[in-house]
Amino acid sequence: MNPTFQERLRYRFDDFMSKGTIALIGGLGVLSLVLIVVMATVISVLQIGPEDGQKLNFFEAAWQSLMRTMDAGTMGGDTGWTFRFVMFLVTLGGVFVISTLIGALTSGIEGKMDELRKGRSRVIETGHTVILGWSSQIFTILSELIIANANQSRSCIVILGNKDKVEMEDEIRSLISDAGRTRIVCRTGNPIDMKDLDLVSLHSARSVVILSAESGDPDAQTIKTILAITNNPGRRSQPYHIVAEIADRKNLEVARMVGKDEVELILTGNLISRIIAQTCRQSGLSVVYTELLDFGGDEIYFKEEPALVGETFREILPAYRTSTVLGIWNPALGARINPPMDTRLQPGDQIIAVSQDDDTILLETGQESAAQKGAVVEAATRPHAPEHTLILGWNSRAPSIINELEQYVAPGSTVTLVADFPDGEEHLSRLCSDLKIETVTYQQADTTDRRVLEAVCPEKFDHVIVLSNSDTKEIQEADACTLMTLLHLRDMAERSGKDYAIVSEMLDVQNRALAEVTHADDFIVSDRIISLIMTQVSENKRLNSVFTDIFDPDGSEIYLKPVSQYVRLGQPVNFYTVVESAARRGEVAIGYRLKSLASDAQKSYGVVVNPDKLDQVTFGPEDRVVVLAEN
Repeated sequence: MNPTFQERLRYRFDDFMSKGTIALIGGLGVLSLVLIVVMATVISVLQIGPEDGQKLNFFEAAWQSLMRTMDAGTMGGDTGWTFRFVMFLVTLGGVFVISTLIGALTSGIEGKMDELRKGRSRVIETGHTVILGWSSQIFTILSELIIANANQSRSCIVILGNKDKVEMEDEIRSLISDAGRTRIVCRTGNPIDMKDLDLVSLHSARSVVILSAESGDPDAQTIKTILAITNNPGRRSQPYHIVAEIADRKNLEVARMVGKDEVELILTGNLISRIIAQTCRQSGLSVVYTELLDFGGDEIYFKEEPALVGETFREILPAYRTSTVLGIWNPALGARINPPMDTRLQPGDQIIAVSQDDDTILLETGQESAAQKGAVVEAATRPHAPEHTLILGWNSRAPSIINELEQYVAPGSTVTLVADFPDGEEHLSRLCSDLKIETVTYQQADTTDRRVLEAVCPEKFDHVIVLSNSDTKEIQEADACTLMTLLHLRDMAERSGKDYAIVSEMLDVQNRALAEVTHADDFIVSDRIISLIMTQVSENKRLNSVFTDIFDPDGSEIYLKPVSQYVRLGQPVNFYTVVESAARRGEVAIGYRLKSLASDAQKSYGVVVNPDKLDQVTFGPEDRVVVLAEN
């Protein structure tokens, strides 16, 4: 059946109304104009005017009509019934048009506000940092990026997360009080959706940070996000600088195939296990890591130094008074941390150094004589004794930590694992079957029970690790169990008069302040450590190879060794002397730790990284030197 004229008219009207606020305002404007023109024509042609005999031409009549269309009160002084009637029609049409226009504007503004609240408008920025995803890590990353951007006049961070824009902004404001010169822009969307990625202007971004999902399969989400960026039909021609984390080593190769040279991958599971294994054996090491990784103090920089080309690495070490040389960057070989002392700096190589800023890496030649060589203690070989480690709690990293400890401890070492995990023994026998140096025993028990802890006798162990029960509990509940275990251990230590070397794993960085009342030697806040590394790599992608080398057990790592093995105790020595003593052993001295300040959080627990090499320090028998060494 053919549609009637009325049906066609209604369809056209409905179609027009569906075009939105702008079309409606335009239509009302045209209707107002038609009304004014028609009435002005009627008045001017029929010579209709007020009773005073005034005749109105077309333009005067159009003006009078326009005034009555916009303001109904204008016709209150009209005279002449014919003129009044015509003006009444104009005013009546104006009331309809204006009221509809006001309603359209109100609803249009409200709709626009709702759209803005949904975070679906496109970001127009250049040189900004994009964060894809939302997790508790984001607050550490934001805080560090704000510090890193403090010397820039204008910077921007854009976040795309599967969360309401207003909620994201409220959480950021509640936890980050001062963003400085950095603007933080939030958008709601799915990072694996190519259309949603267009909202954050990836084509003009300086770097992209991909956060792991806190639920489901995080690695799969990360790989799909990398794929959505690199295979986007509208992608830019220049390579992206993407930083992403992978939890499981088996997914690393797939992520590399997808991201190629455009992505820097952080293998989080193995990295955290390695850091815990290294830190549990050396009190204060986690503070050293934090000092190197955050933007609050000294950081790692790269600098080309033509004046040192041809010099050996041994000769380069004392060349900077307020900066500490870690290694050499070669365009072909990448980062070489603590290379052989006879390695010569080649043209195009860059110095890898710890410094307060990139402009504070100042060359000062002729400082070789500043070392007090009479205070240097010659190296003595000391055999390593077996070590006994107690691990309290269980998560998927426990077997990996035990395997990492195998790389460092002496033959005859033992690991005792106590956890309320029924399948723990089965997992250990399957995942730790290749151990040759360590012996592992497992006991199923509740580590928050004081009687269990007393029966284990923590004072018999050299190291104590408290793991978070993150596989079976929520974050806050898992951290609460960790806190209870720590409180019991410290109370037991005070009662027995024996101090324990404890390393604990906290999931939520906000719980670290609560845990500090236990005076634990080191805290490994998993998300914070990973967030710091990702932030550093997002600012400089070459740092990923530096961190990989530092944390790799096959290369040089950071150790805290007795200062008595390097310099004489009880007399003032400068740090040039410590650098000279370490260089004789093929090591790089990067700082020290004073035992007298080990409980002072304001003094970084006694850890000093990159000291002024002319400052005089009197070391005691329990102080430590922080060095880069192979063992």
